[in-house]
Amino acid sequence: MKVGIMGGTFDPIHIGHMLAAESARDAYRLDEVWFMPSHIPPHKEDAGVTGLMRLEMTAEAITGHPSFRSLDWEVKRGGVSYTVDTVRDLRNMYPEHDFSFIIGADMVAYLPKWDRIEELAGMITFIGVNRAGTKLSVEALPDFLQTAVVTAEMPMIEISSTMIRNRAAAGSSIRYMVPDRVYDYIVRSGIYGIQP
Repeated sequence: MKVGIMGGTFDPIHIGHMLAAESARDAYRLDEVWFMPSHIPPHKEDAGVTGLMRLEMTAEAITGHPSFRSLDWEVKRGGVSYTVDTVRDLRNMYPEHDFSFIIGADMVAYLPKWDRIEELAGMITFIGVNRAGTKLSVEALPDFLQTAVVTAEMPMIEISSTMIRNRAAAGSSIRYMVPDRVYDYIVRSGIYGIQP
């Protein structure tokens, strides 16, 4: 089985994440995409809401898609979430699966700074998805990474979790920037300053 891993803080998960996952799934004929919210990402500030809430929003977002799954591994494990540890665990648990890791073009340039990246690049292929305002340049990467990164195109959409949180804090609408079920969860929970 060909499985794409979509990791991230998902604070909150939004339609850009969904488009990236679907674009990678389509381009590389992935059987499934597994969404895995991080507990504490090593390259970002702590999430604004709990891991459990981000996990629940992710589950709401993928409801109804037959090829999307949600995994609670990193949230349950706690601590800083390093992709190399997660991928090693996944390969040990599912040795028959062929795993790829889906990332945005902005993160491709950051790959050389990832923890134990040479080890990770030997275990998995990265699918770099082009995003608005970012030009994906594999040639600028070290040689060992150039062969570990493939690319996929997605419709250009300028949206980010930070922008959504800022809009919500300012009292602006975030409807249609997140999947409907995620929007309902946010309103119901009263997170990001949006009250029911």
